[in-house]
Amino acid sequence: MTRATVIGAGVVGLCVATELVASGFDVTVYDPGHRPGPHACSWWAGGMLAPYCEGETAEEPVVRLGKEAADWWQAQGVPVTCNGTLVVTLQRDRKELDRFARRTEGHVALDADTLATFEPSLEGRFDRGLMFPEEAHVDPRAALNHLRDRLEANGVRFVAEKGRQEGLTFDCRGLAARDALQDLRGVKGEMVVLRSHDIQLSRPIRLLHPRYPLYVVPRPGGIFMLGATQLESDDKTRTVRSTLELLSAAYALHPAFGEAELLEIGVDARPAFPDNLPRVRKHGQTIYVNGLFRHGFLLSPAVARMAVKAAMGATDLEFMDENHS
Repeated sequence: MTRATVIGAGVVGLCVATELVASGFDVTVYDPGHRPGPHACSWWAGGMLAPYCEGETAEEPVVRLGKEAADWWQAQGVPVTCNGTLVVTLQRDRKELDRFARRTEGHVALDADTLATFEPSLEGRFDRGLMFPEEAHVDPRAALNHLRDRLEANGVRFVAEKGRQEGLTFDCRGLAARDALQDLRGVKGEMVVLRSHDIQLSRPIRLLHPRYPLYVVPRPGGIFMLGATQLESDDKTRTVRSTLELLSAAYALHPAFGEAELLEIGVDARPAFPDNLPRVRKHGQTIYVNGLFRHGFLLSPAVARMAVKAAMGATDLEFMDENHS
């Protein structure tokens, strides 16, 4: 049995380890954080499996490969909520909705009455919207813990300190890999977690705004994740301005969020390459898997499969970058 070491246990590292096990590798994962938690960028993700919505700004491979994500997560036993994504905008920003519709596919236009049947809590607040019925979402923290537990049950060893690495090494360290990947940069994102029992949502809601776009992702127990800012920085300082922007946008979506309980304010820096597309780079016995930008849960399954194929000698993979130095 071929041995492999995965360095990093965020969403990319856990997906790579999962694909390695499925391909018959003997896997060790180096995880100094011991368990998924706030130290990992993946902990602060929205968990949206929304390839069509991401197509507004993302390159074509993000949409095409992202369509595979929901099935992959379900195959691993992770609960996936397949209720689609609802996109709305305030009346003064109606042109934003028209622009979004032109730049995306896979959506259905809704009038006010139809919108209210999907999300009764938003009745009377928006006169139209876009429904992306084939999109889904997961609870990222539950998904990370599930993958970790499943890997351990399948014999994967998790170690907190690096030992002697045997066989192939898969470097999934995120921004920490800038010592080897010089063109990697940080993109800061801040998010807020609220609890409210005065509003119920069945799916992620995207509120379009020319300056402060917002997405709200419902989680069990009246929990809502609000995200996320996007700043060209690897600074992890939580700022008043970004928090106010998120909370103000949430209040504009529904005033009930004004009385919500503020549970968490989180921030981290997402690793990205200049074109915001991921890379699988092979240097000798080390394969670097990085640059997922804001598409961690959406693209990690596809990128993990490519990384394992690269380990087996494939060189014609979509995100393969073997000649980069």
